[in-house]
Amino acid sequence: MSTKPAQPALDDISKRIVELLQEDGRRPYAEIAREVGLSEAAARQRVQRMTEAGIIQIVAVTDPMQLGFHRMSMIGIRVSGDPRAIAEELTEIRELAYVVVVLGTFDILVEAVCENDEHLIDLIATRIRTIPGIVHTESLLYAGLYKDLYNWGTR
Repeated sequence: MSTKPAQPALDDISKRIVELLQEDGRRPYAEIAREVGLSEAAARQRVQRMTEAGIIQIVAVTDPMQLGFHRMSMIGIRVSGDPRAIAEELTEIRELAYVVVVLGTFDILVEAVCENDEHLIDLIATRIRTIPGIVHTESLLYAGLYKDLYNWGTR
């Protein structure tokens, strides 16, 4: 289990860069630089430092349905013992796009992205429920995806 050290607070320029990249991750450095009042090289360096520090990732967000993943599910998991160790193990499962330790009815929530129902059943039965310490799973099947955004801005 690894805990990340506290990240340094971002200044207003870095926050604005993050917001611009959340709007369009392909935005040219020259455009970012103009918007925030830096040189292109300085804007590029800030993005690089934030990427290396794990503050941001620049990725392509896809529509799973259009890529052949027709079954998505949020799975609530109850465990015995420390949920953090089991959460770390769950991060190794490729079909799990989201793994979070929670406080409440469940100990861990995971989001599964699968090709079909059989793929989901196999994932739960042979790869999730077989992990020592997992005592219960509950699947919430997605009937429709209405909002999936990553542009919540900065504080």
